[in-house]
Amino acid sequence: MSCHPYAVITAQGLLPVLRDADADEALRHTTALLAAGCRAVELTTSIPGWAEAVARTAPLTDAHGRPALIGVGTVTTAEAAETALGAGAAFLVSPYPAPEVREVAEARGAVFIEGGFTPGEIARAARSAGAAKVFPAHVGGPGFIRSLKAVLPDALIIPTGGIAPGEVREWLAAGAAAVGVGNGLPADPAELAAVFADLARPCCGACAGTGARP
Repeated sequence: MSCHPYAVITAQGLLPVLRDADADEALRHTTALLAAGCRAVELTTSIPGWAEAVARTAPLTDAHGRPALIGVGTVTTAEAAETALGAGAAFLVSPYPAPEVREVAEARGAVFIEGGFTPGEIARAARSAGAAKVFPAHVGGPGFIRSLKAVLPDALIIPTGGIAPGEVREWLAAGAAAVGVGNGLPADPAELAAVFADLARPCCGACAGTGARP
């Protein structure tokens, strides 16, 4: 079953952003998230051995047996983009405008969620690929997202940075397609599953046929 990363991320509502100590920890963390009902996870290049982490997590499946979508964040160079895609990344994410990464993504037909903060940067990213990461989101707050959506109604906006799990619904209500969260997710499996179950929305037509969520 093939679902576009945008559909999966939007259906989740919350995109975990992992900055683990090493590849082993990233594998454990990702496995726990997938078991809890998550399907798309972002591993950042700040993880020592991040390419190994991507290669080890990309073949995993979620709780419904569907392929995991492992993205790579903090990708700011062409070399990192090529390495990430070679390791099996389903999508790339940058924290700010990254023309080198955009070129690689366009050439490879890869999904790239480009970061920005100003309306111009966000509009450029959205025009390029349909989605944009807003970073650091906590500086502008949910009100900033409402203002952006007023002039970019069709853009998928993913605010990230300084947002706690309990605040995700407020950001979604402001117009965010999904929210990147790096800290604060519960370690308890049942509590973690409850977070994703509470936010889950329908994914795509293929998923709807299985009765599964993201």
